[in-house]
Amino acid sequence: MKTQAQLCHHNDQRCIVRVEAFDGDTSLGSALGEAPTATEAEDQAIARLRQRLGTPKATTASSKELVRRNGQEGDRTAQKATPVSEPQTAPAINPPEQDTQTSAVNEAPTDPDDWSEELTAIDLELQRIGWDRANESIYLERAFGHSSRHRLTRFSDLVAYLKRLRELPASSDARTAAIPLRRSDLVNQCDEILKRLNWQQQQAREFLQNHFQVGSRQQLSDEQLLGFNMLLEEQLLP
Repeated sequence: MKTQAQLCHHNDQRCIVRVEAFDGDTSLGSALGEAPTATEAEDQAIARLRQRLGTPKATTASSKELVRRNGQEGDRTAQKATPVSEPQTAPAINPPEQDTQTSAVNEAPTDPDDWSEELTAIDLELQRIGWDRANESIYLERAFGHSSRHRLTRFSDLVAYLKRLRELPASSDARTAAIPLRRSDLVNQCDEILKRLNWQQQQAREFLQNHFQVGSRQQLSDEQLLGFNMLLEEQLLP
C-alpha cells in the first residue's frame, strides 16, 4: 500500500495534511491530520488511516512529494513557468448524483457562465502583490498542479484562488506563500467520510446543525468545511 500526502492548509499555528492510501491505482481511503508542522500532521493522518484500514506500519510506503512541493518550494525557479494560455470558456460541469448519506449537506450551486469579473479581480490582486506571470505560474503549480489559471475548470477553485490572493501581503514570495484551500477536495473528502460512516440524511443534517448551526455545508466557509471534515473523521475512530 502506498500513500500520497497533500498539504491542505497551513499558517503560523497549524498545518493540516490529507493523506490518501492506494493499492495500485485504486484509492483505499483518506484521512486528515492536524499538527504544528506538516510532517507531524502527515504522520497523524497516516496513523489515522492505518487505524481505519487495519494496516501495519511496516507495509505502508508514504509519498511526501505533495507536502514537500507545497512547503519547501525554495529551489523552484521561474523557468518552470509556461506561457499563460488564452482564456477558454469554462466547460459545463454536471453535478454528480447524490446518495442519501450526503444529500442533506451537499446542495452545490451551479457554476456561473461568466467568470470575467473574477479573472479581472485576480489580475488586480497580482498587480498589488507584485507578481508577474512567472510568479503566478509558480504559485498555481503549487496550489493546483498546473501553471495556468485558465486550466481551473471549477468556479469554486477560481474563487478560492482569488480569496487567498486577497489575503496575501504585497511582495509575497510565490514559492512559499500560503496556498488556497481547494473546496472541491474538501467536498470530496466529506463525501467519502459520510459514506464510510453510513449515515442517513437526517443524521448528517443533525450533526451539521449541532456543530455549525447551518442546514447545508454550502453555508460553511472553506475553513469551517475543513473543520467539519475533521469532526466527521473523529466519528470513524473506535
